[in-house]
Amino acid sequence: MTFRTSQLTESVQASPPNPSTAPTTRSQAWVKPVLIIGVVLYLALVLFIPAANVFVQAFDGGIDGFLTTLTRRPFLNAIKLTLLMAAITVPLNTVFGLCAAWAIARNRFPGRTLLLSIIDLPFSVSPVVAGLMIVLLYGRNGWFGPLLEANNIRVIFAIPGMVLATAFVTLPFVAREVIPVLEEMGRDQEEAAKTLGANEWQTFWRVTLPSIRWGLLYGIILTNARAMGEFGAIAVVSGNIAGRTQTLPLYVEDAYKQYQTQSAYSAAVLLAGLAVVTLILKEILERKTRIKDS
Repeated sequence: MTFRTSQLTESVQASPPNPSTAPTTRSQAWVKPVLIIGVVLYLALVLFIPAANVFVQAFDGGIDGFLTTLTRRPFLNAIKLTLLMAAITVPLNTVFGLCAAWAIARNRFPGRTLLLSIIDLPFSVSPVVAGLMIVLLYGRNGWFGPLLEANNIRVIFAIPGMVLATAFVTLPFVAREVIPVLEEMGRDQEEAAKTLGANEWQTFWRVTLPSIRWGLLYGIILTNARAMGEFGAIAVVSGNIAGRTQTLPLYVEDAYKQYQTQSAYSAAVLLAGLAVVTLILKEILERKTRIKDS
């Protein structure tokens, strides 16, 4: 039996390869490099070349011209207003996202799917349409316009309208990052803490929050990046008034229209820097999450 097995093995090893499979292997050898080249060319046309051009144009007049842009009053006002939008909307949507994620992940109730769809609505609605909805509600001729005007409250073409627009477009990020983490975590640890005498707040602070911290931070980073880079909804509700309602993305457009090319590209460099910082923080959080899971 051993002799026959060895003969069979030797005959299999000595048999020539099937000639029908060789052409197939050779014909598929070009697929991988072609796909790689296609992806690189696409990224170059869509991302790398435009991004490189932004930096080239920003420093076209030298470093002095770039620094001069950073010290102009309209630019500084735009920076301050952009930071203000982020400082208001990020905490608001963080609290909302945590509450919504807790309610959805820990409960089964009628309308749960509808609530998830409503939270995802800013992903599908154009920011321009979102700004228009706010105008139709709070504008002078909107549903609440006469009431607001009677109480001398201004929403449109003012900071409150800009906050509403920014809060709308950044609404889903925290909730959508925390919900899967809570569902994966389960309830075992929380129920164990309650059996040991912990109340709801102690359970959340000492058990739940440490378990969801990386997903929460990831959602906050995405929320902040979107808040500081939002253009469409802000453009509709703000009026783009320089020094008053002009955020950094609006400043880029306005400077470009005024043929202040270097100023526009210099501001764009800062927005690109924000994107790079966001990507770095995203990668750090993903690595920490992988380490935790392993």
